[in-house]
Amino acid sequence: MSSIEDALAIIKRGVDELLPEEELVAKLKLGRPLRIKAGFDPTAPDLHLGHTVLINKLRQFQDLGHEVIFLIGDFTGKIGDPTGKSATRPPLTDEQIAANAVTYKEQVFKILDPVKTRVVFNSEWMGKMTAADMIRLAGQYTVARMLERDDFDKRYRAEQSIAIHEFLYPLVQGYDSVALEADVELGGTDQKFNLLMGRILQKGYGQSPQAILTMPILEGLDGVQKMSKSLGNYIGVNDSPGEMYTKLLSIPDHLLWRYFELLSLRPLDEVAGYKAAVEAGENPQDYKKILAEEIITRFHNEEAAKSAHKSAGNRVALGEIPENVPRVEVSLGDQAQLPMSSVLRLAGLVKNGAAARDVMGRGAVFIDGAPAQADTVFSLGDECVMQAGKKKIAQIVITK
Repeated sequence: MSSIEDALAIIKRGVDELLPEEELVAKLKLGRPLRIKAGFDPTAPDLHLGHTVLINKLRQFQDLGHEVIFLIGDFTGKIGDPTGKSATRPPLTDEQIAANAVTYKEQVFKILDPVKTRVVFNSEWMGKMTAADMIRLAGQYTVARMLERDDFDKRYRAEQSIAIHEFLYPLVQGYDSVALEADVELGGTDQKFNLLMGRILQKGYGQSPQAILTMPILEGLDGVQKMSKSLGNYIGVNDSPGEMYTKLLSIPDHLLWRYFELLSLRPLDEVAGYKAAVEAGENPQDYKKILAEEIITRFHNEEAAKSAHKSAGNRVALGEIPENVPRVEVSLGDQAQLPMSSVLRLAGLVKNGAAARDVMGRGAVFIDGAPAQADTVFSLGDECVMQAGKKKIAQIVITK
């Protein structure tokens, strides 16, 4: 295992909050593998990259030699997580839970090492609880403290209904930490109340309380709102290589470094080097390609990542990029760089400068299957597949 300082630097990468840090350091000094818990209610079986922010952190703990406990909340799924909800959430059926759990495991093991992952279901202990046991558990917390939780508070003040069973959700999630004797629990920033509940209950049951890590919510492709299927700004774990490639190359430039921090497993000093290169004038699209290749390799394979740009076009209106794209050399002439409008014209993809401006203005120019940015410039040695409209396509090589 790495030194405590090195391990802590990896653990804190991209983390929103670590509470309390000194307790985690004390646990790391024990010299044994820590039990790292994260719970997932099998409510949405199709994961996107926003979900993987937390799973990536679990993988980092595995690489540091710790035991990851992937908890599937089949019992809590029957309650329905009230977090962030303005109304009581309907519980899942046993059949829905079983089907979703299988799909979850298929997807998360594209990131986690299955040999180093302990998969558990909280029905294993909650299903054995008697009514008297549940009443004792409920006696560990007060209604007044429960109403301090933001979503409950808002609903209470708005005179919206809160079902009694919804109070059981954070109690059961907290008791999961007792049952597993968790050393650390991870969750999204919206799960902080539930994570802290685990600490409170562990103290009540005579255990050393877990440290908690909250992970940030990842912005989607629009760069503003959180990644969400309902908003259409997501990259799915099960997306095809071409679709992943297209989407990752379309992210706003300012979001690139946040994606590297939260989704990439590359060392941060390497990412800092990429950022410095872009600040010095290099094209950010080159580094989006590096990120895309890493992500596609993780969820598909290396070969798929290398050829993803060839199939990227069939996920956009311009159509599929053929295997045998005509090669066109474009000379720089006396220029150090050429703007995209000039490359389009010199490559014969448009008739003149006015046509170049028109196709660019319509957003109908794609580079390697991804939407091109109007301010893209080309230098000696640059090579890409460029599309202008639905029919014009060429493998562009910039020469002297």
